[in-house]
Amino acid sequence: MAAAGSADDTESTVVKFEHKFFQSFEDLYFRLTDVGEAVAVVKLADNEAILGFDGIKREFGLTAETADGRMLDKVAEGLAFVRGLRIGDELPKEILTREASWEPTERHRRIAHQRLTMQLVTWLTGNEHIFTSPEELMQVAEDPQVKKNISLAFSEAAEELGLGRDNREEVVKYIEALAKELAYIEAERDLFAEVKKVDEKVQGFRRLYSSDRGMIETTDQVARLSQRALKVFQDYFDQVDAQTGEILAMLKNIDNQVDYIRSVRDELFRRLLPWEDIVRVWKSIFVVRSDDNILRIRDLYQFLAPRFMQVNDWVLVTKRGFEKKKNIGGVLRW
Repeated sequence: MAAAGSADDTESTVVKFEHKFFQSFEDLYFRLTDVGEAVAVVKLADNEAILGFDGIKREFGLTAETADGRMLDKVAEGLAFVRGLRIGDELPKEILTREASWEPTERHRRIAHQRLTMQLVTWLTGNEHIFTSPEELMQVAEDPQVKKNISLAFSEAAEELGLGRDNREEVVKYIEALAKELAYIEAERDLFAEVKKVDEKVQGFRRLYSSDRGMIETTDQVARLSQRALKVFQDYFDQVDAQTGEILAMLKNIDNQVDYIRSVRDELFRRLLPWEDIVRVWKSIFVVRSDDNILRIRDLYQFLAPRFMQVNDWVLVTKRGFEKKKNIGGVLRW
């Protein structure tokens, strides 16, 4: 029989460990910290103990040659796509098969398909245009002349791809395959629209507190960090939109394009997942002066700073002591 956690153990798609350390706690789970470090969290009386993966590996000799060491690496990678993992949970599909562990809606699939179809039509007419608005897409797609050009566009694309005009169905399959992947980007685009609404309120608070000496520094910092976050996300969407604008190039190199779209999908999902709680809280916030809103602004700063502050500035903040909300019972950092 192989030793616990040895390299001879069969690799698993489920979170499991052999070392007795992981069986020693009733409610052990894994998550990422605000700065993206993978940690194990365990209850010790009224306290939570936070154990970094690097420390666990050193303490118990869990190297890359052991199954437990490799599982910790998989868990760390998988935590980018879920809020947390426990022993017995399935690892996210993103790190196993490159598929997504979530599904876009039918609306997102329809938008993605329309976007690619319209790109093909504009390629045919020589007036290539990148569509980013679902409303614009719907309006153009209903145009009688556009509808007439769709069939012709598929036939001409088949000829251009060396398939022959009679094989337009092959192009249909290519478009469907790409639309399946791009639907995830459309879903993330919707969440990004909600993030932009948060930013609108943040900029409103910046103006509201512009003459308040006690708040102006905080609101300015939050507003700048929020704008920096928007630019990071917008750059990803711009890159994907630029790719879809070159529709024939996409169809000629479809496997690489699918791989590229999936990489952007995962990066957007990883970065936008933590925003879901922020969006939910800020939906009910109005831009007015109140003690509650001051707390929400400061909470948002704590969320944004470790993610979007310049490295040098962040080092200075951490040296001063980064103010955190206290957990009931306290937190022990090992």
